[in-house]
Amino acid sequence: MNKSCLDLTVSSAERIHERYVLLRLTDDRPLPEMLPGQFAEVRIDDSPTTFLRRPISINFVDRAANELWLLVATVGDGTRRLARLRPGGKLNCLLPLGNSFTMPASPADKLLLVGGGVGVAPLLFFGQKISEMGAEPTFLLGARSAKDLLQLDEFSRYGRVLVTTEDGSKGQKGFVTNHSVLGTEHFSRISMCGPKPMMMAVARYAKRAGIDCEASLENMMACGLGACLCCVEKTTAGNICVCKEGPVLNINQLTWQL
Repeated sequence: MNKSCLDLTVSSAERIHERYVLLRLTDDRPLPEMLPGQFAEVRIDDSPTTFLRRPISINFVDRAANELWLLVATVGDGTRRLARLRPGGKLNCLLPLGNSFTMPASPADKLLLVGGGVGVAPLLFFGQKISEMGAEPTFLLGARSAKDLLQLDEFSRYGRVLVTTEDGSKGQKGFVTNHSVLGTEHFSRISMCGPKPMMMAVARYAKRAGIDCEASLENMMACGLGACLCCVEKTTAGNICVCKEGPVLNINQLTWQL
């Protein structure tokens, strides 16, 4: 898939949470083709401390509005500057980068999409693509509390939404691996993105249950092209650059101690 370096225009910058901002970006020309699970490397302008691009998952692509959505977690100076963008501003993006989640083989396949924190971001676009082919994904989304759950209304447009919160303020109390659906239903495949401890716990469950499972890794990625080597992950086939050969990998490729 061809890569593009585009100066996209900010359509809107919506603070959907005290730590998260949803950027909607557009262009005069149709946006390039993108797949769920891929990401963009965005340039941070006017920052004295941020010299490298920041990787941001593709949250959604609205073809009717010609908009790309990026869900940004404000964790450092670079992402805080992204959060200050306003409509009409410009954001330089290198995209699309990386590989994608695995689409179901048929509408009859039951897919479970598991996300935690900002890791829910790539699952929205994936869910929409699954829905387009006539299947209904199940989303299992985890957060610390109800106020930390993101984009629930958007997710509900494309499938069944199940929720866990650590404090029990919404959905079932506990972590995603504590949800009762894992003991009552069998899924064809699990696709996940989120904190590594969460993904390892889900991977253990999937391995015990004999369910095919893939993870979107959140390694630090500075270039997005496999040149800087800061995103290297050890796999069963040797070291790979997650930005180029990932970020989506089957758990059987990983050397996690499960």
